[in-house]
Amino acid sequence: MFKNLLYETQPPAAVLTLNRPERRNALSLELMEELMEALGRAGADPSVRAVILAASGTVFCSGHDLNELRGRGLHEYRRVFQTCTQLMQTLRKLPQPVIAEVQGIATAAGCQLVAACDLAVASEEASFATPGVRIGLFCSTPMVPLARVISPKRAFEMLVTGDPIDARTALAWGLVNRVVPASKLREETLTLAARIADASPMVVALGKQAFYAQLQMPVDQAYAYASELITLNTLTADAQEGIAAFLEKRRPHWRGC
Repeated sequence: MFKNLLYETQPPAAVLTLNRPERRNALSLELMEELMEALGRAGADPSVRAVILAASGTVFCSGHDLNELRGRGLHEYRRVFQTCTQLMQTLRKLPQPVIAEVQGIATAAGCQLVAACDLAVASEEASFATPGVRIGLFCSTPMVPLARVISPKRAFEMLVTGDPIDARTALAWGLVNRVVPASKLREETLTLAARIADASPMVVALGKQAFYAQLQMPVDQAYAYASELITLNTLTADAQEGIAAFLEKRRPHWRGC
């Protein structure tokens, strides 16, 4: 179905694998468009409870395909970066959590891809960098999610030096959730997906949307929003089922509503 991407299901997850290893999984325009199409397919599938974003080869993603950033015009460049922005926003708007499974180097827009995912599991061999400054192209779009998941000073250091950080540093800084041996990477990612799938899909989707919405609000507004949200959430069938199951000491049976 896709030229630059593999789509498979490993219940309860859909696994989307960047498949341009000969180009270090660079985000060509075609790959970004395919990835958005695949995310849309996964998002519409009720059997998919989480999405895993993986990559073939030794590099997770080297960023934009520089062949598309050389000798072109304004409109071509604008299309590339607007498509990239649309891709990152698609990750956030998807109802299911998206887990980056990082087996190797993630640089520039590849690092942006990791930062834009809801969760990230990295192998011990993984590393992360925003080295655009070294080739005269400041990583301004990777800056957006990066500065929202790690501290501003650490993000700025990565952006202004281009120096890479290893997986353990990425874990300490909050860019990834877990670091595991390479041999355990898929197992750990699927374990996380299965843990997500234990909850009501409706509640997870509601919670993901609410999480990102309240981050943009002042505290008073965020509390007002969250208070009304949990009030309405409590009225749902899955909330009532979850409460009953807890009190009755049994597993809940989610209806997704």
